[in-house]
Amino acid sequence: MSYADQVFISMCKDIIENGTSTEGEKVRPKWEDTGEYAYTIKRFGVVNRYDLRKEFPALTLRKTALKSAFDEILWIWQKKSNNIHDLHSRIWDSWADENGSIGKAYGYQMSVKHQYKEGRMDQVDRVLFDLKNNPCSRRIMTNIYVHQDLHEMNLYPCAYSMTFNVTREPGCEKLVLNAVLNQRSQDVLAANNWNVCQYSLLLMMMAQCCDMIPGELLHVIADAHIYDRHIPQVKELILRTPLPAPKVWLSPEVKDFYAFTVDDLHVEGYEAGPQIKNIPIAV
Repeated sequence: MSYADQVFISMCKDIIENGTSTEGEKVRPKWEDTGEYAYTIKRFGVVNRYDLRKEFPALTLRKTALKSAFDEILWIWQKKSNNIHDLHSRIWDSWADENGSIGKAYGYQMSVKHQYKEGRMDQVDRVLFDLKNNPCSRRIMTNIYVHQDLHEMNLYPCAYSMTFNVTREPGCEKLVLNAVLNQRSQDVLAANNWNVCQYSLLLMMMAQCCDMIPGELLHVIADAHIYDRHIPQVKELILRTPLPAPKVWLSPEVKDFYAFTVDDLHVEGYEAGPQIKNIPIAV
């Protein structure tokens, strides 16, 4: 079975059995259809670890749309866009204005240039520069939770920080690239494996561009929650029989981070259970 399935099942059971409810508390999210407050069962401080050298962490209990997940990470990190017209899915439509902008969020923050001793560059280019020139640095990270711009963001960032760390491991000819994904909040049913897969793909891109091997992704979630309306769907999902993980790779000839396209994502042997349709979304 896929290791990602094991992690997901264990996490969901823990949230349902040991989590705390927000019912009756002052919460922000409301259900799109009724406007009622959307309550959750939550666990604080969930930490999951995935080793990309062993297998790609795609859920098989139900299929994750890997091409769409890859397209979104390219939208944020490569295109550095905050406009939904540059994205091929509709998942951000609820947070976009009449011009398609989500404000000074996500890709916008990645596009802002900062002054460093080595010159002016944005956060993505700073990561690439350090991985190629200072791989042993403990300062290779990004942060898009910028307080001075929060009032101009249509949605505060959920996945807000990536910290990269390079290791030299015995018997390995190349350096190994690892990363920590920090997330302040996560809708487990709707977004958990989506985020795991897309940031795994980002780690793979960065490693390939820097002639490294993608290693571990550590996923830290401050508030991992299941919405009350999602609980029956989650309970059904985790009773399914997991399948083997698919084989996932990127076109090996691409060495330029800005040259990757969705067509460079290759997936083989991805079998999964039936999709869960019409998941209610809180906004």
